[in-house]
Amino acid sequence: MSGPIVILGVFVADTAYRAPRQPRMGETILGEGFALGPGGKGSNQAVAAARAGGQVHFISRLARDAFGDLALGTWAEAGVTPAVTQTDTGYTGAAYIFVESGTGNNAIIVAPGVAGDISEEDIDARADLIRSASVFVTQLEQPLPAAIRALQIARESGVTTVLNPAPAAALPDGMLALCDWVTPNESEAEALTGLPVTDPASAEAAARKLLLMGAGGVVVTLGAQGALLVQGDRALHLPALSAGEVVETTGAGDAFNGGFAVALSEGRSPEEAVRFGIATAGISVTRPGTAPSMPTRSEVEALLAR
Repeated sequence: MSGPIVILGVFVADTAYRAPRQPRMGETILGEGFALGPGGKGSNQAVAAARAGGQVHFISRLARDAFGDLALGTWAEAGVTPAVTQTDTGYTGAAYIFVESGTGNNAIIVAPGVAGDISEEDIDARADLIRSASVFVTQLEQPLPAAIRALQIARESGVTTVLNPAPAAALPDGMLALCDWVTPNESEAEALTGLPVTDPASAEAAARKLLLMGAGGVVVTLGAQGALLVQGDRALHLPALSAGEVVETTGAGDAFNGGFAVALSEGRSPEEAVRFGIATAGISVTRPGTAPSMPTRSEVEALLAR
């Protein structure tokens, strides 16, 4: 049985456009597809963790509108328990997602809406919930002061803390020291350290700099190259696990973090947790969308068994 997982983050409604390329400024092109669905890094991670077997609570803000209803329905279906403040003003967040049809690669603009107003006071109101967690996870889509306050509460209570530093942003001094695990992708690791990351060797150099900056352990996700785990003197490259043809990579990082959190909450070793996260991501990229692409526990275990 896993301990509770508490995730702080943002829900946004994903408006995904598929086309051969992005339009240039002032240009209009015809797309090949459109989809509306649930998204937001924190919400996606919560859905991924719940579907992978975690007991998940999600802290956020929503407006009372159609996108807010989409959020609540998504969490109910996945088994996520919301710890959410709803407001009658403002709007629930939305995201523009461009998907390059030939590769599945993506570019994203996020407008967080009322979730951009998540405050330290909101976090203090959920302090008991955070203290009850076995694992606490956050990202950088909500305001930094709220993320820092939540990490402080979790750290003071002995909760395992995970920071997914996405989207990439400058971090204040001391924030990484609140994190047992930091899980950047290549571009985020480069943004945090100033070191280019293209392969496991360069990922290790960036990860070791993050350790010097205060992180307890680092997992650099490397897409098709898998992930690199660095903790203390150990560096371990774990390869990607293929579950089929890649359709869309948009939710891969969120799938990894959700799976990683579940395995940590079950007391698995860091290596096992990274492998579980890799398997979760490996399945998600074979499906369109973000939250809808997250696999079930049985699917993850079947891929690991292969």
